[in-house]
Amino acid sequence: MTEAETLTLTNKIFQAIFAQDSPYNLDQLKAKFASDIQLPEAVLDSTTGETTYSAMPNAKSYITDANSGKWGESKGWLLPQRPVKGIKDVLQAWQEINYITTERVYDSENVAASDPIYHSQNVYNSTNCGGCKNIIFCDGTYDSESAIACQRSTGINFCLRADDSNTCSNSYHVICSAKISNSLFIQDASNLHECIFCSHINNQKYCIANMQFTEKEYFRLKPKIVQWILRQE
Repeated sequence: MTEAETLTLTNKIFQAIFAQDSPYNLDQLKAKFASDIQLPEAVLDSTTGETTYSAMPNAKSYITDANSGKWGESKGWLLPQRPVKGIKDVLQAWQEINYITTERVYDSENVAASDPIYHSQNVYNSTNCGGCKNIIFCDGTYDSESAIACQRSTGINFCLRADDSNTCSNSYHVICSAKISNSLFIQDASNLHECIFCSHINNQKYCIANMQFTEKEYFRLKPKIVQWILRQE
């Protein structure tokens, strides 16, 4: 997925959550919302020198999944047998073939700067995600669509920063919760709609900081909270 496609998707997700376009470029978006997520980093393919992305950035040698296949077809990965006098000779041979495979993308399309990704499409700089569509800066997210900076979550749709949660939509900063919609800053809760700054409650709507408001009062306060969230320092 190109940076332009990623920014367009970002605006769609922000509109669904905040009713406005994103005010951030990709670097700002990543710094503000995904700085603590361990995402694939840029490394160099040791065989070609080209930039690639790996979820294991501290290795010594890399090769892209595509180039690994090409190497196997053209040269083969088996080495000719040679005299081995001890562990030093074994380690030398191992070093010659021990490349960490990067950009492992399986049964997926339009994936960029990611590793590994399974059965997904339209993915940007994400890791260990499967069954997803339109995701950015995600880790351990499955069966989800249109998500940014989400971790260890399932069934996430049009969400930004959902962690350890499932079945959430149009929401921001949801932690350890389920069945959350159109809400902001929710923790350890379930079945909430249009709630903000709520924790440990269930089956509610129009609550702010666990206090019940009328619908009119709630929507008077929500734009002010959105403005505070999206302020640029």
